Formats: sequence, C-alpha cells, structure tokens
Amino acid sequence: MPGPALTPFHSDPSLPARVDVVVIGGGIIGVSTALELAERGQSVLLCEKGQIGGEQSSRNWGWVRISRRDPREIPMMIEAIRAWDDMDRRTGRKTGYTRTGILFTAPTDRTYAQFDRWTRHLAPHQIECRMVSGDELDRLLPGHRMTVKGALYTPLDGRAEPQWAAPAIAEAARAAGASVLTGCAVRSLDMVGGRVAGVITERGRVACDAVVLAGGAWSRLFAGNAGIDLPQLKVLNTVMRTTRVEGPETSVWADGFALRKRADGGYTVASGTENTVDLVPDSFRLARRFLPALREDWRSLRFRLSSRWREEAREPRSWRPDEETPFERTRVLDPAPSQRALRQSWADAGRAFPFLAQAEVVQSWAGLIDVTPDAIPVISTIDALPGLHIATGFSGHGFGIGPGAGRLMADLVTGAPPIVDPDPFRFSRFLDGSVVRPDHGF
Repeated sequence: MPGPALTPFHSDPSLPARVDVVVIGGGIIGVSTALELAERGQSVLLCEKGQIGGEQSSRNWGWVRISRRDPREIPMMIEAIRAWDDMDRRTGRKTGYTRTGILFTAPTDRTYAQFDRWTRHLAPHQIECRMVSGDELDRLLPGHRMTVKGALYTPLDGRAEPQWAAPAIAEAARAAGASVLTGCAVRSLDMVGGRVAGVITERGRVACDAVVLAGGAWSRLFAGNAGIDLPQLKVLNTVMRTTRVEGPETSVWADGFALRKRADGGYTVASGTENTVDLVPDSFRLARRFLPALREDWRSLRFRLSSRWREEAREPRSWRPDEETPFERTRVLDPAPSQRALRQSWADAGRAFPFLAQAEVVQSWAGLIDVTPDAIPVISTIDALPGLHIATGFSGHGFGIGPGAGRLMADLVTGAPPIVDPDPFRFSRFLDGSVVRPDHGF
C-alpha cells in the first residue's frame, strides 16, 4: 500500500569510515539534528533504513502549532517556529511553511472554559492566543455549519508540507557537509571501554564519538537491543487528502475531524479525536507505565487486536551485529488506514463544511506515532551508555516541533548551552521516581 509521495532523495554512495556523530533515523527529528550539527562544523553521518521522511514524518497532518501543547513543550516550540520562519531560505528549498492560524473548536461550555484557561500559557511569551466566536469565527471559517460555543485561535500557528520538509532539510544537511545514506540500517552500537565508539551498519562499521537515536516508532526496539528500556508504544493515525477545492486557509480541529489546506489546493483531513491502538506484547509489558495517560485520554483511543500482535511477537528483541535486523526486514512502516476513521472523519468534515462535496478523496494512508507515557518526547543523553543520545517519543507533536528539537539535541551532543531547559525531556524521568503523566494545560 503506497504512502504519500515524497520529494525524491538520492542516497550518498559510500559509508564514511569515521565521523563525529551518527544520527539514526531520517525523519524530521533526525534530519533537523543532522542539519544543526553539520552547520556547527561536526562531521555527521545520517543513516536511514528506508527513505528520508518515509514514515510518520510524511504521514502527519502537517500542522506547525504552539496551541494546545503540553506547557513543557512551549519554549521549544517557540524556537521551532523561529526555525520554520527561516527554513526555506536556510535549506534553499520549499517546505510549504506558512502561518495561517489554527482553530480548536469548543462544542460545549466546559471545553470553551478549558481552552480559555489554556491561553494563559502563552501570555508570558506575548503570543496572541484567544477565544473567538460568532461573526469572528465565521470570518475565519467562511461557510462552516458547525454549532460550537467558540474556538481557541492562535494566529502564530501554521502548516508545512510533510512530504517536502524532511527531504528539504536532509538536502540542506548534506550541503552543510553531512553524509546521508538511505537504505542503510544501523544494526547496533559499537561499545569500547563502556562508551560509544561507533556503530555497526548493514554495510559495515563507522567509528564515531556520539550517536543520536531518532528512530521514531523503531526507537524502543533499537534501544532495547542496547540494554536501554525505553517506554514507548505506537499509535496509528489515519489521514486522507482531497482534490483541489476552494475553502478556508485557517486549519481547524473539531471533535470529529481535523482539516488543513494543502499547498496543492486540496485538503488534508483526519479524525480530530480517534487514534487506533493495536494491542501488542509491549502493550502489556508497559501497561503500568502508561496507565496514568490511559486514565486521562482513553476516550480518544480505539483498541483492537490485529495482525500486529503476531508480527511484533515474532520480531526479535535482540540480535548480534552480524545478524539481519527487523529494520532491514521492514524498510518502511506502511500500515493500512482505518476505514472506520476515514468514513467518520470525512462525513463529519462534510457536514461542517459543505464545500467538501465538490472535492474527491484521492489518497489515504496511515502512520505509526511514537508515544511516551507522558506524551512529551525524550531528548536526552543516556547516562548508562556514554555517547548515546535519544530523541524520540514525540507523541504526534513531532513534525511542528522538529526543528526546535533538532537544535536542542545538537546542543546536548556538542555541550553548547541548551536553547531551552532540557530537564522535562530527560530520559531519567522514567527511572528517578518522577510523576510521569500528560499535562493538557487546563
């Protein structure tokens, strides 16, 4: 089942013998980290087992938002938006980034009050974020037929094109001096004297001083083979795109759907509330750690038993450097979209916006989101394995925040003063007795 069409990206032909840093994973986080490091004069190798941006980084909604984020992410998202503002110039390529604002609709007095309380998190940063209703909402969403109390509106929010962005940033990293290899899985770390001395890839060994694991949905498996218990699960989200049609520029989230204008004139449509969770062996291994999140967000999750149980149960959890790995057997995760989510979100979007009757759905796909128990990422050094750094678990928020996360990760690798406080994203929060749960900011 083909996923969305990506900007073509051609791999470098050969593996360098030595670099300063190896980045594992060619999604938005990995390529942003590689660009930051290369621009600082570090020699970098980025290894991607499949294609640049081939998994969730090209399959997401394309939103670049600060609104309704976990408050712990806000400082990093501010930095990310600054980076997006300059990204086309910096890369010399189109990413589709534009500021259009995003509206989160509030169907009830309760949700209206919750969203209104959330606005206080942006007030210290002098970022406009307010509740709108009535005529103002109608001007922002002309022709809508929703019955809502109002909406949270943040003009700073915007969008970019997921199929363009990661390849553009990867090309810029290469122009800055990084080596970028696709179809090249990293099998394992090479440890000497208790610290990272290199990596073993399917094409051979590369010596390095530091490794950044930015493997998205694969990160837990790779980390586990290195002896690191990374609590991360996968959640499936389904997306569709339409033909070109005239409609609002402002993106909108509602109970049944999410909608944003695309650069090609069509729309990306997804469910605003439903994510599919395939029950797998890790669901039970990690159940206790994820319980606080499930208590808060269970209404947005649809659990099912599918073929993924069998697939992941058969998947090896450890291997030798000379053995074929799961990363080589599955180059690109391309799960089937949820037909239920497609039907429901398209019907709900059509009722809210009659103009969609003039559009056709031309493609649908799904992606697997890497989620943590508190729904914020790990961006951290790993004390137990000196030289290893992890940037993963972005919990569906990674595309927009990617350039900010890449900068923070590069700061941690190089020892530069961090652009934002990295403490909320430390891996050790899962080990030191910290309370680990999502914070919706209400």
